[in-house]
Formats: sequence, structure tokens, C-alpha cells
Amino acid sequence: MAAKKKTDWSIKGELALNCSCDVFCPCVVSLGQHPPTEGYCHAWMAVRIDEGHHGRAKLSGLNVALLLDIPGKMGDGDWKAAAYIDKRASDPQYDALISIFSGQSGGTSGVLKLLVSTFLGARREEVTYDIQGKTRIVGVPKVLTGAIEPIPGGSPEEDVKIVNSQYWMGPDVTLARGLKSRIRDFGRVWSFEGKSAEILDIHWHS
Repeated sequence: MAAKKKTDWSIKGELALNCSCDVFCPCVVSLGQHPPTEGYCHAWMAVRIDEGHHGRAKLSGLNVALLLDIPGKMGDGDWKAAAYIDKRASDPQYDALISIFSGQSGGTSGVLKLLVSTFLGARREEVTYDIQGKTRIVGVPKVLTGAIEPIPGGSPEEDVKIVNSQYWMGPDVTLARGLKSRIRDFGRVWSFEGKSAEILDIHWHS
């Protein structure tokens, strides 16, 4: 029997993440082999899709947020995750985004299929992703209030970055910190003010 053909997909945009590590998270440069600074990683992540498709489903202009609960080294897996999908998404767009962000579509985000052992749930929400100056502001009503900004560098015009890494999310990572950062859902109540954050331009694909 012929193998099922994988769906062609691609998303380009920006990702913001804030976690429980002290600045800066060691997981990025160690590729998940170094333990988080607290021994575990609690985090939220949000993606603004500027251009994207999954098969015939167009994904441009949609936002997605995730709750991530990682018990130890990122590379060891056993993650728990929940997804919040832009309420503007049609049914085909919703299904496509769930497939991408669960790793089921393979490609760049296929690593999530290997790392996430428990999917807590997914639902449509009003997911917002805004930029004010250099500050990224992310929100999910009654669930997530997030604001992160790049950490100061020697030149105020240039962000502090890790470049040319092998980080699966993207090779160039802007180092940031949480300003206002609270997430509450699925029995988790977390606050990441002053903690490690990341901003990346992403191009994920099949």
C-alpha cells in the first residue's frame, strides 16, 4: 500500500516565548540537553503568522498561543502542552494549525510530536499578538497576559542576539525578558516577570 502523501505546508512570521528560566534560557544553545535553570520549564509561546498555508488552507494573518509544561531537560521530552487557536480560523484552518503545532504535519515542528506526551487540550480563543516599539504584547482573554522586550545591548539600535544556532525554532534568537507575564489554565498559575524570553523570526515548513 502506498504511503500517505504528506501535506505541503509553510508558515512565516514571528514567535515570542517567555519561560521560568533566569535570563538567558540554557536550552537554546544546548539544544535541550542542559537542564532549565529551575530544573523544569514552564512557558507560554505565541506565533504571529504573516504568511502561511497548509495544503489549500491559507493561514496568513492568524495567531496561535501555546502553554508548555516541561518537567526537566527539553530534550528528554514528556512535555505537556495546550493550544489556543485564533478564533477567526475556519474549520480547515483550525485543523491545519492543530496539525502543525502538535507536530502531526511533520517538517520543522514535527519535533513536537516526539516531545509532547500529553496534549491537555485546544480551543478557539481571541489570540492577540501586537508590537509596540520593541515590546511584544500577547494576550488570550482570562488565560494569558504577556509582554516581553529585548534585553539592553551595548548599542541601543541593535538587539542582543544568538545567531547561527541549531535551535529548531529558528537559528537567530533575540534575547528578551518578561515584563508582564501571567498565564492561568489547566490548573497552572504561572508568572514570568523578569524571566527569560525569546523573539524569533520563523520560517517553518514541511
